[in-house]
Amino acid sequence: MSFKPSAISPWDKWLEMPAAPFNMAELKAARARQMQLTKPPGSLGDLEGIAIRLAAMQGTQQPELARARIVVFAADHGIAAEGVSAFPQEVTGQMILNFARGGAAISVLARSLGATLEVVDVGSVANSGAMAGVVVQKAASGTANFRHGPAMTEKQLAAALQAGRDAAERALRDDAQLFIGGEMGIANTTAATALACALLGRAASEIAGPGTGLDVAGVARKARIIDEALELHRAAITSPLEALRHVGGFEIAALAGAYIACAQMGLPVLVDGFIASAAALVAMQIRPDAPNWWFYGHASAEPGHVHLMQALDARPLLTLGLRLGEGSGAAVALPVLRLAAALHGQMATFGDAGVSQ
Repeated sequence: MSFKPSAISPWDKWLEMPAAPFNMAELKAARARQMQLTKPPGSLGDLEGIAIRLAAMQGTQQPELARARIVVFAADHGIAAEGVSAFPQEVTGQMILNFARGGAAISVLARSLGATLEVVDVGSVANSGAMAGVVVQKAASGTANFRHGPAMTEKQLAAALQAGRDAAERALRDDAQLFIGGEMGIANTTAATALACALLGRAASEIAGPGTGLDVAGVARKARIIDEALELHRAAITSPLEALRHVGGFEIAALAGAYIACAQMGLPVLVDGFIASAAALVAMQIRPDAPNWWFYGHASAEPGHVHLMQALDARPLLTLGLRLGEGSGAAVALPVLRLAAALHGQMATFGDAGVSQ
């Protein structure tokens, strides 16, 4: 869908900053090096393009992704009151605690990958301040029910975007070489679906999926509620930011803010599944040069994800039927990026190995 340029308010002027440029000399050198490695040209497929981009991003022919930061943003949604999730809203707070204690899927993946995991409560209704290991930066205690009005105010949207930017800045200060954003929030597939529909101009029946496990009737009801809400907000959704404000979620806004900030700071991003990709689409429409810094982890089993990938012109690294969220699919794909970097930097050239071309 075509929008007018987003109106940038004083609080979000940072969104206007361009993405960092690639090191074009290293990009050229990486392409040349790939042609000299001891393999037929192009035989490593997409791994070659990944390595070339990483070399240009990091400004070196020895790229590495040893230090990865995974940030899970959590928030609650007023639309949960409409019964659009198979789980009650209390699960959001319970899962925040589970992340912090190390018992969630993304916690296990982070440990296994040697990645640091940060949990940011950007808008749950839970008292996460009492939970050790949780960064509390709430825009509010849950969004409003967007079936009846905007999900958030301008001030709340600004706070959620800033939470994402702050997380990206913390990752950079800690010398992270890659950023993975995850999310948690009961009913957030509904918010992500509504956002995707608003941005892509599609009916909810084309995008809506089971989320936490709805049956066919539940998905149809969810789609009907989203279509009704979009009709309510249609006239007010005049930009990607307004789409995010009217039907999005705090954790989705935080992801969008993080993706933009990472691109501005030159920190590569590995985008997760359906909800993260909805945030990426918002971020791309706000800052069209940001996707230069993004890779895409996996093809989600949520049916709407394919439409988001097409809109982002993205090629996911893996297809494993995942739809958990939390950043889990991106984390599973991280070794692919690491191996691409290792191959580029450590393989011998024809000259090194004395192999005839």
